[in-house]
Amino acid sequence: MALLIAGLVLFLGIHFLPMFRSVRSGLISTLGENGYKGGFTLVAAAGLGLTIYGYGVARFDGPPIVYDPPFWLRHVTMLLMVPVFIFLAAAYVPCRIQKTLKHPMLVAVKLWAFSHLLANGDLASVLLFGGFLLWAVVDRISVKRRGEGAGQIAATAGDPGKYSDMVVILIGLALYGAFVWKLHAWLIGVPVG
Repeated sequence: MALLIAGLVLFLGIHFLPMFRSVRSGLISTLGENGYKGGFTLVAAAGLGLTIYGYGVARFDGPPIVYDPPFWLRHVTMLLMVPVFIFLAAAYVPCRIQKTLKHPMLVAVKLWAFSHLLANGDLASVLLFGGFLLWAVVDRISVKRRGEGAGQIAATAGDPGKYSDMVVILIGLALYGAFVWKLHAWLIGVPVG
């Protein structure tokens, strides 16, 4: 469990950094823009790797059960994951969905974390998904306070294309289908269903 916690502290901790403008500005003035981005990327990658490895180890060790969700909540999780992939695609493709949600990546993370908390009641899962949910909620509040454009992945100029929403939905559904079919089992080690 210690590896999972260390990974979450690194990964989520570095993602909390932009909320502290003066600290971020000080690091950029000391390291330069590229140095800051490089350091941010290295810490985030190390944290993500440690989180993934730590979660796997914790699940293998059999973490304590915090709550025992009913089986049917797995179906709710699968249903909630459909928009997660659509919102994830909308974060990178200019579209009306992106303009409406403003920060579709944060919406996707919140929905992903919440839906997984519905189906997983072990301590490792509560720490992992609860940590990401907490970060996404706090980051969205922080983005609102910093200004509307802060934290957006892709800024859209002008009106998105006529079929952009349809393209985003198709990309999201294709990703969802791939995860249900094989990717979740292959990447996460847990088959869907």
